[in-house]
Amino acid sequence: MLMEVMKDIETRKAGGGLPLLSAEGVTLQYKTKEHLITATYRVSFNVLQSDRFVIVGPSGCGKSTLLKAIGGHIRPIEGVIRLDGKLITRPGPDRMMVFQEFDQLLPWKTVKENVTFALTSSGRYKGRAAAERAMDYIAKVNLTKFADSYPHTLSGGMKQRVAIARGMALGPAILLMDEPFAALDALTRQKMQEELLQLWQDTRFTMLFVTHSIAEAVHVGNRILVLSPHPGQVRAELTSRGRSDPEGSARLQKQIESLLFADERPRGQGHD
Repeated sequence: MLMEVMKDIETRKAGGGLPLLSAEGVTLQYKTKEHLITATYRVSFNVLQSDRFVIVGPSGCGKSTLLKAIGGHIRPIEGVIRLDGKLITRPGPDRMMVFQEFDQLLPWKTVKENVTFALTSSGRYKGRAAAERAMDYIAKVNLTKFADSYPHTLSGGMKQRVAIARGMALGPAILLMDEPFAALDALTRQKMQEELLQLWQDTRFTMLFVTHSIAEAVHVGNRILVLSPHPGQVRAELTSRGRSDPEGSARLQKQIESLLFADERPRGQGHD
């Protein structure tokens, strides 16, 4: 028995086949003033260590609700979500979220102070150690020159970089990203995608990235979960090589498009 436990630990350390995050038959609901909405229905998937795992689907298919459940803010009415084998029942510092809104930062604190405050508030870092770690991650997102700047002086893309630095500085097991670049213009969005991939290349962190953009999903992710329109159900799980395989990426985009809009095709019309 001890040998089996040790083998599991070594496999996990080596980034083997054991999932870091697992969702098993997850059904999620939330209430509005007039209705009870089923956001997802029996969704299952695994995220491995160092994955760039992307969930793609149309608006209203439960992508953001899934992230909230993984963050511990919503409990499934059916199924379970586990992180590193442990049931998720509440929020925790092992899961950090980056949203699409630009107002995630404290406006009265500088870039450095925003990241440092998150570290000291967590209780895991204090004083000089927190400040040094903050600057280390600010450097990773290429914002050292703006460490003493306030959020209102930054562009949207720069604010998102600060949010990413803040999340990563806390050393979470997984970074949850809810359409973080959706509000950016096309050129800035593309630049942020490249910077995110370079940051991943440097640190190999694990991320779960939600988007409704098929092109972004194929470029950012190495594994892609395709959800159906509301309520979200798993249509497929696919592998992407991004821009290292342009022809494959083009085919994959068409495949995802076909999966997403299969219900909208006229009867008798096949797939392209």
